[in-house]
Amino acid sequence: MSDIKVMIVDDSAVVRQVISGLLNAAPGITVTHAVANPLLAMERMKVQWPDVIVLDVEMPKMDGITFLRKLMVEHPTPVVICSSLTDRGAQTSVEALTAGAVAIITKPRLDLKQFLHDSADELVGAVRAAAGARVGRLAGRPSPSPSPPPSPAPLPPVTVKLNADAILPPMDARPMTAATERVVAIGTSTGGTQALEEVLTSLPRGAPGIVVVQHMPEKFTAAFAARLDSVCAVRVKEAENNDRVQQGQVLIAPGGKHMLLRRSGTQYFVEVVDGPLVNRHRPSVDVLFRSAARAAGVNALGVIMTGMGDDGAAGMLEMHKAGARTVAQDEASCVVYGMPKEAVKRGGVEKSVPLNAIYREILQQL
Repeated sequence: MSDIKVMIVDDSAVVRQVISGLLNAAPGITVTHAVANPLLAMERMKVQWPDVIVLDVEMPKMDGITFLRKLMVEHPTPVVICSSLTDRGAQTSVEALTAGAVAIITKPRLDLKQFLHDSADELVGAVRAAAGARVGRLAGRPSPSPSPPPSPAPLPPVTVKLNADAILPPMDARPMTAATERVVAIGTSTGGTQALEEVLTSLPRGAPGIVVVQHMPEKFTAAFAARLDSVCAVRVKEAENNDRVQQGQVLIAPGGKHMLLRRSGTQYFVEVVDGPLVNRHRPSVDVLFRSAARAAGVNALGVIMTGMGDDGAAGMLEMHKAGARTVAQDEASCVVYGMPKEAVKRGGVEKSVPLNAIYREILQQL
């Protein structure tokens, strides 16, 4: 296979230099161009079209959002947003995800070089995931090829990959009794922002209580939840410790924290906790799903949607064994068929359905 060709579009010369060095050092990735603004990018793209674009959002001459929307209409191309870790940066980056970007890499305003070096594995992983994404689905048009995309190349093991045991122990064999209260646990990653919006905007005000892990950096989940709340009939908010899971409300796990489901009597609550990365993520879908298996069992529905990697596959199997209903987004409608594929492979999925049918599975919880 040929190298993944990457274009960097950022008005900071330091960012362009550091990201170029990090990506060129990764096997199978080549930075073909690094330019200061989208107008220069469009000139370079007339000569050679990249496989992936790493894009800033706040730039002179043309902002990244405008450029991204133009791309997704004219020539859908995988885009990784590289955005400042600020409230304003979070809001604009969520706009970018809504417009079709597949991932976010954050950058601080201070000590930029060190931060980018520390985030090298995350950056490389995001580029590999983007290269295998079906971005035609994000642009609202059919995929350019009916065949599935190539699987992203595996990342080198740079750290110990912890599982959900790092946060809470495996469940025991005691069956959970049925209860009136029902809960839906959803896990997703790459392509999930758009997928979640499609599912949640299809739900009526009286939908069952929902808890969601979407892989997203700290600060960005609050802006993401606020955006969903503005377009959905259900209430959507970033979860806080001890929030009750209730009908008509969706709780989004905050970036940088794990979220667990707890049961008190016949009611469900969430616990938001610190802890190590699980499957290299915080929040982790496996942590949420294991807690749902323990706390809700037969009273739960687990839904795993588009995303790279295997986070959530083990937890979905635990939910299935605990008597929960389990549903995966099917391959044809996924941007990246990684997490659902692994959950199916491990035997934890009861059925796979298209994205536009997931809301019906959720309403069955009523």
